[in-house]
Amino acid sequence: MHSSIWNFINQYVSFNTIHWNDLLDVIILSFLLYEIMVWIKKTRAWVLLKGFAVLLVFIFVAWAFRLNTILWLGKNIFSLGITALVIVFQPELRKALEQLGRQNIISSVFNFDSSKETEARFSDKTVNELVKAVFEMAKVKTGALIVIEKKTPLNEYERTGITLDSVITSQLLINIFEKNTPLHDGAVIIRGDRIVSATCYLPLSDNLFLSKELGTRHRAAVGISEVTDSLTIVVSEETGAVSVAMEGDIKRNLTQDDLRAQLVAAQDKAQDTGRFRLWKGRVKKHEENADK
Repeated sequence: MHSSIWNFINQYVSFNTIHWNDLLDVIILSFLLYEIMVWIKKTRAWVLLKGFAVLLVFIFVAWAFRLNTILWLGKNIFSLGITALVIVFQPELRKALEQLGRQNIISSVFNFDSSKETEARFSDKTVNELVKAVFEMAKVKTGALIVIEKKTPLNEYERTGITLDSVITSQLLINIFEKNTPLHDGAVIIRGDRIVSATCYLPLSDNLFLSKELGTRHRAAVGISEVTDSLTIVVSEETGAVSVAMEGDIKRNLTQDDLRAQLVAAQDKAQDTGRFRLWKGRVKKHEENADK
């Protein structure tokens, strides 16, 4: 009995032909499938996928009861299924490819540009002005939406607003978001130590897991963080609470120290994470010791 079962298994599965690259295939495919399912579940694609599953069940029932007309229709419809899926999921696919393009896996390991290793994105003065302005607005419940550009250019969204190109000061930010002023509606985009544009329109997030308490400002903050690597500060007009959105996630009810820590991390000062940067650091240190 046991030998016949073993012979049956050996007939269809040969363990002698399993190599390390087969295991690598399984691991990579498992990881990709998991990431795809997580991505689908966080967007409206999950609802569309459930509808697609209902259609498959319906066709299976038609096959079981030999409903030839329905099977014929299903066969012809699904022949165009790939094209239909690309059209239906176009916004989600674009967002996923943008996120993949922002990973910069190669550049994070092999960084050949040494000129920017010790250069921060914005100064400590800018950090202080931002923290001061944000919490001054929070005290009086003035709604605000401030997007800080990092590696991904925000030119596409900058063009939707009014160009300013002004030095960042807390007074200027407070005046921009003051109620009933021409520039208060929309987002401010910051690049380096300057406000480059105001009244900018941002994409809204369609993440189904976001709290229903979040309004348009917060959804816009999460939306821009899903398609770029920016850091976005939100001041709630209803509660005065301060939030920060990054990488599709939002942290709410931040204190001044919390916000300052987020901004200091976003400055991206010297961070020796790549192999070549570590190697260059060692060479530089060795040369300094030799000079002494």
